[in-house]
Amino acid sequence: MNALRFVALRRPIVTASRICSQHPPHSLRWTSSSTSTSTPPVSTPEANSPLDADRRLEAGSLSGGSTALPATPSLVHAPRSPAPPQPVSPLRPIVDSKSIRNAPEIYAANCMARNYGKCGSYPARIASLHHKRLSMRATLMNLRTRAHRFQDDMRGLTQEQRAEIAPRAQEAKKKLADHLKEEREIDSEIERLALALPNLTSDETPRSTPRLIDYINAPAVGDVDRLASMSRSHVDIGVELGILDFVSSAITSGWGFYYLLGAGAQLEQALVQYATQAAMAAGWTPVSVPTMVYSYIGSACGFQPRDTNDEQQVYSIEQHMTPKQIAAHEKALAEGREPPKRPQHVLAGTAEIPLAGMHADATLALGQLPLRHVASSRSYRAEAGARGQDTKGLYRVHEFTKVELFAWTKPETAASVAVFDEMVSLQRRLLGALGLRCRVLEMPAMDLGASAARKIDIEALFPSRRELAKSEGGWGELSSASICTDYQTRRLRTRVKMENGAVDFPHTVNGTALAVPRVIAAILETHWDEATRAVAIPEVLQPYMGGKKWIEAEKKE
Repeated sequence: MNALRFVALRRPIVTASRICSQHPPHSLRWTSSSTSTSTPPVSTPEANSPLDADRRLEAGSLSGGSTALPATPSLVHAPRSPAPPQPVSPLRPIVDSKSIRNAPEIYAANCMARNYGKCGSYPARIASLHHKRLSMRATLMNLRTRAHRFQDDMRGLTQEQRAEIAPRAQEAKKKLADHLKEEREIDSEIERLALALPNLTSDETPRSTPRLIDYINAPAVGDVDRLASMSRSHVDIGVELGILDFVSSAITSGWGFYYLLGAGAQLEQALVQYATQAAMAAGWTPVSVPTMVYSYIGSACGFQPRDTNDEQQVYSIEQHMTPKQIAAHEKALAEGREPPKRPQHVLAGTAEIPLAGMHADATLALGQLPLRHVASSRSYRAEAGARGQDTKGLYRVHEFTKVELFAWTKPETAASVAVFDEMVSLQRRLLGALGLRCRVLEMPAMDLGASAARKIDIEALFPSRRELAKSEGGWGELSSASICTDYQTRRLRTRVKMENGAVDFPHTVNGTALAVPRVIAAILETHWDEATRAVAIPEVLQPYMGGKKWIEAEKKE
């Protein structure tokens, strides 16, 4: 595979504000690259502002592609403390907008190519706001000097003399405060605009339509039409065999849910074990992850509560305030203060999110990379789109089991591409051994998520979708793999200490090992035998299903 090349611009630096001293089920200790202490360092608003990041950048704190950051806390697991748990503060991004304002036209074109038209004006706006902020610096210095002069002059004055100049001193102080407030508002707006931009796109990524790479178990000429004419939907097959139940799930949960029964439930577990064991054999470490995460962790990974059409994408968890929290909220309002915000929980749409968050605000050792994990979990998607035949069955559901691959690599294109190629190769082997007819596609810019610089999809042939999804020719996505460069690690402040002692941000690569419901659907439609009215179980799954070779309807006595 060709080497992956990226536009040589630095992505926004995104770091976290300090996190509380305890987080169940693990308490957290604070450590620093220069000192070790059990007490979190003091974090000032100015030190955590986008302006501070720019000052460090303009002073030359970035060199050779690495970031020299001040000593800051990192998370390490520690024994649980008997102290009561404290709420966790949201990760506060610190954005380096220098690369954006230095080449706003490149970022604007990237937004348009990726169907982020609403963000197309943001890069120019960032450059304009930065220019405005620079023009304010002289005024700010004069106001500071004047305020300090009044303060110095009043030290040797009598009470009567102080009273005489006090109004002018108060006026100077107010002007300084107003100016600082305006500057903070500009910084906040720059941060908001910069974080809304998608990752820069790889040169390997097509601009408009997918590029066919090759096939897996390629269908013969005319095979697609023949299969479509004689095939049955996985819904009909599953119901006939007694392994799928959509009626009961509609009663308990609504549309987009399902029950797997008997051999169907066995097949789900077999697929999870099959994918996990294959990944482990290839050197990936298994992890069991939480499926409920803080919303800001999902956002840092590129998953937003709503898409560009303002349609819901993420399930939020409703959290009621305790009487004590209600009292604190009302007190803040009465005093004219902003009430304290509570972190919002969401259901993770993929294990990628909790995996990426494992090393938030932490520094990895260079020798640990590449660090590769595989995790199976329940995933939750508030899928957009109207209910219809195209979404019937297991193809598009709200809750499902998925086996995910996730890796951190050195902050080098060659390193992330190597793991990416390894990941796609594993996906090919997994799906190919299941006997599924698939095609491998390099996906275009408009189909990439916010965090991805490059993405490869593997689609399977679903004969029953030949008429339902004519534009896709019966093909449907089974898995994908993405290179996210340092988009996620900058937002999560996952760092790596380089050989020269500098701190940089590793690249992340993620991919689907198996999206279980869709794979089950593909197996049912591909291996259905009309003559015996049974489904042949792929040979690689038989050891995980007690040696069973066929899924047949239970005989009624």
